[in-house]
Amino acid sequence: MSEPARKLDEAPGARTSPSWRILVIEDETMFARAVATCLQRAGHAVSVAGTLGEAGRHVAASAPEPPDVVILDMRLPDGDGFAFLSSLAEMGDAAPTVIVVTAYGDVTQAVRAMKMGAADYLKKPVDLDELLVTLDKVMRSARLRARLNYSRTRESHTADSSPLLGNSTPLRELRKQIQTIAGISGDTPPTVLLLGETGTGKDVTARLLHRLSPRADRPFVHVDCASLPEDIMEAELFGHVRGAFTSAHTSRAGLIEAAEDGTVFLDEIGELPAELQAKLLNVLERRLLRRVGSTREVAVAVRFIAATNRDLGQMVVRGEFRDDLYYRLNVLTISLPPLRACRDDIPMLANHFLEATARSYGRPTPVLREDAVEALRAYSWPGNVRELKNVIERSALLSGEEGLTAESFNLVAITPGRGGTRPAATAAASDGEGGVSTLAGAERTMIAQALKETGGNTSEAARRLGVTRMALRYRMEKYGIRAADFAS
Repeated sequence: MSEPARKLDEAPGARTSPSWRILVIEDETMFARAVATCLQRAGHAVSVAGTLGEAGRHVAASAPEPPDVVILDMRLPDGDGFAFLSSLAEMGDAAPTVIVVTAYGDVTQAVRAMKMGAADYLKKPVDLDELLVTLDKVMRSARLRARLNYSRTRESHTADSSPLLGNSTPLRELRKQIQTIAGISGDTPPTVLLLGETGTGKDVTARLLHRLSPRADRPFVHVDCASLPEDIMEAELFGHVRGAFTSAHTSRAGLIEAAEDGTVFLDEIGELPAELQAKLLNVLERRLLRRVGSTREVAVAVRFIAATNRDLGQMVVRGEFRDDLYYRLNVLTISLPPLRACRDDIPMLANHFLEATARSYGRPTPVLREDAVEALRAYSWPGNVRELKNVIERSALLSGEEGLTAESFNLVAITPGRGGTRPAATAAASDGEGGVSTLAGAERTMIAQALKETGGNTSEAARRLGVTRMALRYRMEKYGIRAADFAS
């Protein structure tokens, strides 16, 4: 039995991994047949070419869906593989992933091929088990790159700077501060901490810092610490190796590694469990990361931006947040102003959201009447710009030809210390917390009471209310409720 045939008999059977279109370019018929059969058993669609000319014709005929992978022998009857590699590179983003096959010991040829764009190489005689592992590895890397490229493209088209619109003094100072901090370069730029109430635009500010920085062409990875499941949070952040836990069937890079010298945005950093706070501190200080289950450290050169609407200083006092991590995060701090501190900007923002809604739904832009502007100015906006955007969008979709009036919003301003309510259009601009409706007010009261009884502990409050922690956090953001305000 030949060596390829013997290894084929030992090769694993069908797999559950994704199916790929694979072109094998190999002039040794027995070996090419063995590789093709192995790959077909693994669930892939395989074509075989014995010469570069035949391979070129196959690629041209397969357009607009060329092969996903090319397994290329570098020594073929009608030339070497380097010219073929160059022709594939001309396909740009549509070019297939290439694994080259070289003669044993010909490392120089393999290195040259990888410099020309090949993803990996195998030495003859090829072990078919190794071929399957290499194929899985290079295609996972290709999928990751594709997702990151998509994310970058989407980021450039969908980025919304509306929370930073305005000519008020707080907004002008904020934009100036962002410009200054974004321009700070270096291999290990200082960590930035964004502070502000729910809905003030911390996410938008983080993305703007990234877009204005020297790392703008690198990935921006948003990590919502509040939404990551606690049982897999460590693996999601730092990655894991195969066998690290029951479901770890393959090794995987974490979200921090995926940033690839770009920016990691740690949103809701105050929700990070204590055991992970120590590991994150180690990464921030040493810029080295260790995957779950691994003994090897990986260097990371990303920029870290953290954000929270909680009072980290008070959390440190209560022992809920590490003081050393707090000091490490609090190198450069940006405090985002609440909307009530920028009331002169409300008309500009409202019109911006009206125009955006009209474009999105193909409707005419409704007129914002004078009494509507007064109502928007008078309301306290506990949910800040996010709440304003939602109110404007809802009202614009339900508006008639007369445009938007104060009644269109159904906003109520509460007079502090007197227990009374007045329409927001006639309330003073300094009025306190606002409500939205009788049902919503009752829900908000129940949440506030639960947080008061638990000293601001959202997990315990969620259990008492019979909802999940994520459901509670959603409602807290909706009504502008902060757990820190109830901390004992």
